[in-house]
Amino acid sequence: MIIFKGINYGKLQHFLDMLNSNAGLIVIAAGMTMVLITGGIDISVGSQVAMYCMMLAVMMERQNISFYAAAPLIILTGVVFGFIQGWFISYLKLQPFIVTLAGMFFARGMTAVITADTISIRNADFAAVANAKLILPFGGYLNKKGILLEPFIHPNVVFAMAGLVFVYVLLSYTRFGRNVYAVGGGEQSSMLMGLNVRRTKLIVYTLNGFLTAFGGFLFCLNSSAGNVEQARGFEMNAIAASVIGGTPLTGGVGNVIGSFVGVMIQETINSFVRAMSMSSWRAMIFIAALLALFIILQSVFAAMRGKRLK
Repeated sequence: MIIFKGINYGKLQHFLDMLNSNAGLIVIAAGMTMVLITGGIDISVGSQVAMYCMMLAVMMERQNISFYAAAPLIILTGVVFGFIQGWFISYLKLQPFIVTLAGMFFARGMTAVITADTISIRNADFAAVANAKLILPFGGYLNKKGILLEPFIHPNVVFAMAGLVFVYVLLSYTRFGRNVYAVGGGEQSSMLMGLNVRRTKLIVYTLNGFLTAFGGFLFCLNSSAGNVEQARGFEMNAIAASVIGGTPLTGGVGNVIGSFVGVMIQETINSFVRAMSMSSWRAMIFIAALLALFIILQSVFAAMRGKRLK
């Protein structure tokens, strides 16, 4: 307890710091959830994030492109990337794992082709957005010196919450969202009901490309740099968040609120590990155990539902 007290566990700002650090992952996990609901997967998102950060860094720092032009360009690139992967998966009927594996290698390779250097982003407009603080009118506290510390979030959290709400509304309250769940529940039955399965999957992967680029932009606001090695394993974090949040890999079930909870659970585990000065590998072990537990529970619940339907 003494260890955790020293780093302000229990304070509102600690929770807000987790949001500040994971805004990009929240958005990408939302897109991953949508893909998993259809029964697909996308393991290219981590490499895409690295590529988009490098593109931003090079455009703003070496080519003197304005922040307001560079940001839309990477979003457009993400949409195109997602559309191409979705077309291969939905219309050529290639396996999502194979297509996105190729996408992962391509994006990571293109990151190095752009430049192998580490580029810090010093663009004034970019820095203004990245470093801005939105002060909350509640949850402040006095530190040991008697100074009032007001809780804050960065703009990337607002953007992330907007993205999360967008996907939640899309899946929960639109015809397209119902189609996504139907496709994940069974492609053959969806086709018999008259749903255009190929178009639905294409739109899902295109939207996922948009959300990956958007999440990459938020990630870059946090890192303020482009680097070839950035976001290694980010795709696994997004998949883990979705699975922990209740989205099975078999498709047909899931929601982005659960994925948001999954992101926060992962970050809480990482925070505990850092607070106890343990190796970061231990966090991976804890998350692996948690994943195994949730997968087992999902299997048990699915078996119970199957018995009730008989």
